[in-house]
Amino acid sequence: MALEYEMIKPFEPDQIKKGNISYGLSSYGYDIRLADEFKIFKYAGSKDTIDPKNVKPGLFQDLKSDFCIIPPNSFILARSFEYFKMPSNVLALCTGKSTYARIGVIVNVTPLEPSWEGYLTIAISNTSPSSAKIYANEGIGQVVFFESSEQCETTYADRKGKYQAQTSITLSK
Repeated sequence: MALEYEMIKPFEPDQIKKGNISYGLSSYGYDIRLADEFKIFKYAGSKDTIDPKNVKPGLFQDLKSDFCIIPPNSFILARSFEYFKMPSNVLALCTGKSTYARIGVIVNVTPLEPSWEGYLTIAISNTSPSSAKIYANEGIGQVVFFESSEQCETTYADRKGKYQAQTSITLSK
């Protein structure tokens, strides 16, 4: 289905390990990679509030690198290496990989809704008291797909969703 509908580009039909955190096709899902673009949250101070309705771009420092160091008890934003194009009868969820979860790194991606397309913006939290290193072009999470036998009434594209066809790390709108 992924190849037939061009759901994932580029698509890796095998699970690639070779000294990397694995990525590619897995048993019942697809292990995605991180691109080499990151937005590192700059601690704004305890009296500042982060407002999802008014995110100030100055709260993040841009980084293009093969890796990113996440400060202790902080988070970054990143994007998937893969571009997704969801069919109108498929929904997907993403969970973090156990390699990162075992060091306190938590991956959060909102659902990939029917007819949504774009690069995933991924929130990555470091819940440990130490800095954590994550790697571009290696696995970060697993996407699991759910196909319905019926079409949904209104797709993400029908609603003209605000994150449709995003091509970079996208802050809250």
